[in-house]
Amino acid sequence: MERLITAQGRSISYAQTPGRGPGVLFLGGFRSDMTGTKALYLQDRAARTGRALMRFDYSGHGSSAGQFTDGTIGDWMQDALAMLDLTEGPQILVGSSMGGWIALLIAQAFPARVAGLVTIAAAPDFTEDSMWAEFDPKARQTLTEQGIIHLPSAYGDPYPVTLRLIEEARNHLILRQPLVLLMPVRMLQGTADKDVNPAVAMRLLDHATGPDIRLTLVKGADHRFSEPAQLDLIGAAIDDLAGNVGLNPRYTGTA
Repeated sequence: MERLITAQGRSISYAQTPGRGPGVLFLGGFRSDMTGTKALYLQDRAARTGRALMRFDYSGHGSSAGQFTDGTIGDWMQDALAMLDLTEGPQILVGSSMGGWIALLIAQAFPARVAGLVTIAAAPDFTEDSMWAEFDPKARQTLTEQGIIHLPSAYGDPYPVTLRLIEEARNHLILRQPLVLLMPVRMLQGTADKDVNPAVAMRLLDHATGPDIRLTLVKGADHRFSEPAQLDLIGAAIDDLAGNVGLNPRYTGTA
């Protein structure tokens, strides 16, 4: 485990596995960390196949410094970009849930750094569409007056949502403006996902434009997408992209 102090002064924990390119940069989900099932699967796979891998914890997540309630989508995107800067050449971004949103933002803003994109139950604009839009008037009032609200979670203790998170995220919404993805994209989505409705994946597929964007729906898969067969789908998507990096006209590396 290593640490990096970002340009914004945040202390980020990361683990980098050397190997051939294009490497993989894993972007985890909301309140997840780099010791989760998918991150460790990618770590084991990198060791077996010799492909470079970078995994990390956003500020306020896992072993990185900071308070979770201080973070925003923009902050966590900056953390991800700092990790991208530690890698060599364009990378295959693998983004899970919130990490899918952040990966999409990076792919659109810095296409020359992205050889390919894999999203797993991507949750673009979830702060607006799955949080704010679904809050009742009482919840909105509490959030506005107190600056924070705690929501129930199927994965443990209630999680805090801050007004700052909601408001800052409005600077990064991607389903309300053109989304051009020049690199090959593989989207994975479970039909039994109770956190990110499969309709979100369909909306993202319809909304994005690019030369090679594909969506795979997996019947019965939930939001974790961590069963062995599902993990193997992630690995297969990475291999597929590694063999098709030339589809990104701005990609300058080699497989």
